[in-house]
Amino acid sequence: MIAAWLLNEEVVMKVIVFGATGGIGAYTIMHLLESKNYELVAVGHRKSDNGFFEDLGIPYYSVDIADYKTFDCLPKEDVYAVVNMAGVLPAVKYDPRLFISSFTMGQLNVLEYMREVGCKKIIFAQTPADLWYLQNTEEPMAADAQRSFPPSTDHSIYTIAKNAAIDITQYYQNTFGIQWYALRFFNVYMYDPNPYYHVDGIKRWISFRLIIEKAKKGEDIEVWGNPTRSKEMVYVKDVARLIEQCIEDEEHSGVYNVGSLHQVTLEVQIDGIIEVFCGEKKSKKIYRPDKPDALFNHLDISKTVAELGYKPQYGYIEWLKDFKEEEQKERFSKMWGKKVY
Repeated sequence: MIAAWLLNEEVVMKVIVFGATGGIGAYTIMHLLESKNYELVAVGHRKSDNGFFEDLGIPYYSVDIADYKTFDCLPKEDVYAVVNMAGVLPAVKYDPRLFISSFTMGQLNVLEYMREVGCKKIIFAQTPADLWYLQNTEEPMAADAQRSFPPSTDHSIYTIAKNAAIDITQYYQNTFGIQWYALRFFNVYMYDPNPYYHVDGIKRWISFRLIIEKAKKGEDIEVWGNPTRSKEMVYVKDVARLIEQCIEDEEHSGVYNVGSLHQVTLEVQIDGIIEVFCGEKKSKKIYRPDKPDALFNHLDISKTVAELGYKPQYGYIEWLKDFKEEEQKERFSKMWGKKVY
């Protein structure tokens, strides 16, 4: 048989995206649909995607990632890569059993599915809570730094579940030749009609979404603590682009940090939101040094740049403007609904 590349034919790669109805999964599918001739399969926990993916010519399967019996509906051959962005986040619901079942057992089920169908590549998410001891320090968090965290925080069981998923995946690499990419990131910023998260079961505004709403109304915006504290602010479309680079890569495996080229201070964050979202009435900044400081973090992305060619395309102002466009278009509304606030 003559190889497709010798005939100058395009090789269509079948890619299955778990967590397709969530934010990163949905944006990843849209990016892959637009940028390359992939054969895409969308998988989510929801019983229905309301026909969203069908309209795009993409099959959708409802699967409980923690229940391997539900995988029977998935393709049985020619699967090139799996993207696993499924799971319950602590900011949505705190349930230790769900963390273990969705992240640890879920990852094991996905890997077993891959082994059975002959798929050799997986991309999935890792939490920065595994490097807890480097948060709020001046030391950048290296991709291969020793994973360590206190077993006493609200993220501990979540982190245990995520770390176990990495350990299991390494076993499948050593035993079955699975190529893997664990993408470690802090918050991934994107437009979603739901601006809330939960703390101990109490619904709260996501802070930057609240600031955006205040800016739209020209209301005063409080600047808490030290305004020079900086953080990683990576945009979802840069994450989706990196996922494609992982799919295309044929050489590497491991943990990769996903951050921005430059961290953004709290003051710059708020100035940018005022610039992009304020109308004629400009919000005023009210400094509150008596309030707690924001989290300080810095991911070392040098390994991701060197091995995968990662280069974020969106600076802070650029992604705020794109966020605004996505909010206006609401292109996922058939699946997610429209904003209600």
